[in-house]
Amino acid sequence: MGDSVRVLLVDDQEMVRDGLGALLASAPDIELVGEAGDGLLAVQLAAELRPDVVVMDIRMPGMDGLTATARILGDALPGEAPGPGRPRVLILTTFDLDEYVYEALARGASGFLLKDAPARDLINAVRVIASGEALLAPSVTRRLIDDVARRRRSGTLRPEAAATLTVRELDVLRQVARGLSNGEIADELFLSEQTIKTHVGRILAKLELRDRTQAVVFAYENGLVGGLGEAG
Repeated sequence: MGDSVRVLLVDDQEMVRDGLGALLASAPDIELVGEAGDGLLAVQLAAELRPDVVVMDIRMPGMDGLTATARILGDALPGEAPGPGRPRVLILTTFDLDEYVYEALARGASGFLLKDAPARDLINAVRVIASGEALLAPSVTRRLIDDVARRRRSGTLRPEAAATLTVRELDVLRQVARGLSNGEIADELFLSEQTIKTHVGRILAKLELRDRTQAVVFAYENGLVGGLGEAG
């Protein structure tokens, strides 16, 4: 199982863990390496087991998922890459415009998924995040990011950073902000998928961003894409 995605599952409800764990273990390319019922144990297991992806609940007794995410990612500053061996974090949420969701993204989570999403969406989300193409739940992406942008616009504008991007890189960033994968962007811009992957890497490096999720937020905060209408 050397090529399997190693997953640590964190949720305080045992029945939920059992169901999600069985689902994840059913995928041939996913290995469930551990489970935790609270944030403190999640932090410990993440250090011991070195998973590729942590599937993290938000609201848990004791240490919540937000604090655990920050600890697992080493309290990296915005724009600062996680340390060597750090996993990517997929937040599970019921999503009710919860402040925790915004904070989780700011702390470095690679995305989030609704708990009532179809089973196949969880497996796909783990694969996507493990590959570095962090995506947000499609049904709420535009609503969430637009709200994040409104809340944070006043203090996080970085026009000087955006100015370092080439015209092509700006085009690619706008497509990333629409939630498109590298393959979809390649089709949209009539380029190869490898070329798009290279552009995305350069965009993240120039903007000093951790992953695609932060790139999406950056694009909205800095007015590189419009509001809800343009995002879809």
